[in-house]
Order: sequence, then C-alpha cells, then structure tokens
Amino acid sequence: MGEFPERVQANMDVVLEEVCRELPNGGDHESRRYVAEELIQTALEGKITLTDLTSAGRRALIHLRNAPKSA
Repeated sequence: MGEFPERVQANMDVVLEEVCRELPNGGDHESRRYVAEELIQTALEGKITLTDLTSAGRRALIHLRNAPKSA
C-alpha cells in the first residue's frame, strides 16, 4: 500500500479493524483480505475520507454476510 499517503493508510487500517471487529474472532484471513481489497479499490477511486472508506468497509461486510457459505 505504499502508493497512498500515510493518512489514507491510517484511515484504511482503522476502518479494516473496525469493520472486521464485527466478524467472528475479528474475521478470518480471506474475509479481512476481501475487506482490505475493497478499501484499496475505494481509495484508488479517489474516495479517501474516513466516511468514504467506512462506507466501503460496511458494504464489504454486508457482502460477506450475504455470501453463500462454502461447504
């Protein structure tokens, strides 16, 4: 994530932790990775405020909760 300013990276870290706290045990690796990728994509689109990133993180969380469970 070296291409983002330090403040944006800090915001992304805060949102990742906040969102994943709502998952069982803080989320597994794949869930955290999915949320992180959504945050990165949002930031690449120029949406770098804490509000923008939080919205993206929440959307990712909703997607994870609604995704079919694999057997």
